Amino acid sequence: MSNSFYQETQVTDGPLVLSYAMPAAQSVALGIFIDVGSRDESETEAGISHALEHMLFKGTKQMNVHRLAEKLDELGGNANAFTSRERTCFHLHVLHEHWQEALSLLTDMVREPALPEAEWQREREVIFAEMAMVDDTPEEWIMDQHVAALFPDHVLGRPVLGNHDALNGLNADDLRNYLHRHYSAGRLLITAAGHIDHSQLVDAVAALDWQHDSDRGIHRQPPAALAHGVQALTRDGEQAQMIVSFPGIRADAGERAQAWLANQLLGGGMSSRLFREVREKRGLAYSIGSHLSMLSDTGIWSMTCGMEPSRAVDCVTIMQDVLGSFAGSMDHAEATRAKRQLEVQFRMGLDSVEGQMLYLGGRLDEQSLLSPLQWLARISAVDVAVLTDWSETHLTQAGLWSIAAPEQALDKISDRIRIC
Repeated sequence: MSNSFYQETQVTDGPLVLSYAMPAAQSVALGIFIDVGSRDESETEAGISHALEHMLFKGTKQMNVHRLAEKLDELGGNANAFTSRERTCFHLHVLHEHWQEALSLLTDMVREPALPEAEWQREREVIFAEMAMVDDTPEEWIMDQHVAALFPDHVLGRPVLGNHDALNGLNADDLRNYLHRHYSAGRLLITAAGHIDHSQLVDAVAALDWQHDSDRGIHRQPPAALAHGVQALTRDGEQAQMIVSFPGIRADAGERAQAWLANQLLGGGMSSRLFREVREKRGLAYSIGSHLSMLSDTGIWSMTCGMEPSRAVDCVTIMQDVLGSFAGSMDHAEATRAKRQLEVQFRMGLDSVEGQMLYLGGRLDEQSLLSPLQWLARISAVDVAVLTDWSETHLTQAGLWSIAAPEQALDKISDRIRIC
């Protein structure tokens, strides 16, 4: 299959392969996406998807951990990975003449990782250190608490990193079994962007042996309605942290154009409502903004703010005023400015080899992808009336406020939220 944006081929008994040709580029970005994440883990496996992300860099059947690290460094590019609630991804960015060697390394890591027990015992301590780093970062810590409250008694509420008890109960055989259960060809997507030929990429992928699909597919249980109300969290520090979330949209939702545009208007830039009213006009906070999180069956629209505890009540007041008046006060000039901001972001992103490779990973969420330019055309076509209706529909629903502050300030802040 092909279109004006990317080429796509389903390899027989292998993964789906997508590429985006950028002939003038000097490099190639390659990615392997696995359709599995933290929401697919049992309670005793909490954190195992992220653990595998770490462990696939610890050697393959062909080379030990040190030789693999040396080979990755010899390529001179960028090697990285990430785990989310629904995805695991391994990716490399190299000079275009090295793409075949890079693909060989990536596919060996995914198909034939060594997963030695001694390395797992060491790497588990590294993950514990990563957990401690999150706990010490107020913005990340409160987000974990907030998501747990949004999805009570649902796997989506668990931290992607898992927990100490579950990770302490895992051994290398557990990692290996989880990999064999989920890293099968039908759950893999290989993407490439840059100076690369699609047919050559497909031939290279087809020449490899791939694990056949397991009979046990993923059955994701959709969450119930998002929780709402106030979550008060005691946390000492020089700053208070605040998050409020409303129901958002799914990753494949047709109204993404108006969602992106509304988010840009509300908290996506220096001229956004929240930035202007909270920071620029009143100097109440350094960090203030909004963002969309979209999953296969749910989504949230969140606004975040970090401020001194003594200013938190004022921040609540202004944020609620902005949210209450936002939908009904948009004008054409404001919408036009936000459209221009998104155009710059989308078009500049087209120059990024890594960005386009990661963009192709969205193919796991839907049957076909629109190009960034096609999305820009849809964004440009959104009028203020549609934008107003969409924003009002989402912001008039009940939201969940999470506030983390020193104990002496917490009651006053929480009470201010409750009386609105």
